[in-house]
Amino acid sequence: MNEHDAAPAGIAARAIDAVKVYGSGTTEVTALDHVDVELEAGRFTAIMGPSGSGKSTLMHCLAGLDTLTSGQVIVDGTDLSTLSEKQLTELRRDRIGFVFQAFNLVPTLTARENIVLPTRLAGRSPDEARLAEVIAAVGLGDRLDHRPSELSGGQQQRVAVARALASDPAIVFADEPTGNLDSATGAEILSFMRNATRELGQTIVMVTHDPASAAYANRVLFLADGRIVDDMADPTADRVLDRMKRFGDDLAEAR
Repeated sequence: MNEHDAAPAGIAARAIDAVKVYGSGTTEVTALDHVDVELEAGRFTAIMGPSGSGKSTLMHCLAGLDTLTSGQVIVDGTDLSTLSEKQLTELRRDRIGFVFQAFNLVPTLTARENIVLPTRLAGRSPDEARLAEVIAAVGLGDRLDHRPSELSGGQQQRVAVARALASDPAIVFADEPTGNLDSATGAEILSFMRNATRELGQTIVMVTHDPASAAYANRVLFLADGRIVDDMADPTADRVLDRMKRFGDDLAEAR
């Protein structure tokens, strides 16, 4: 990677002229249309947009779960296009955390064992100080010996969040992390994630369709037709909802 390709100081990840095309000919769909974006370290960023806007594609490409048709994705100073599949797998394991709508916990392991699993798979011992900090942040101290079947949905998602944070990744990607939770429990999870940026300096990027969820973030990126069409700092649920309502008018004018 050339020196000028490295992420600037304070930038955890960025996309440069990112294009993603699916299919060809009459079935061709441009999911990302020359997207440029920088994601600041230590910030909680939400990505929103109508169905088919490209928000999940952007997250998957930034996270190394999908590849661009053209352009660059740089995570923690590394251009993903320069990595072999093995190197990409190692980067996802060591430098990226994931939180999904489905909790994806191993049912035979305790909460603590699930939290440290990625670190164990990497052949490393957990950083006990970091682990204690994360467990305290998500309020799991009295549930560590319980298996997923003995935990509520909210507790299981707390375990999933703790697992994503425990290895001190450069960035955490969360895909509709509260989609399977009731509103009160979802609010708890989002508060934990917001506190992780404040107290642990964690960088989090979340895809969501919910204005109330987006309001927990420091910043909201709005996508439409594969392009970033707005960038809102310090969002509130009302401001996000108002912006979402305008998508229909924006798309009609564009056409």
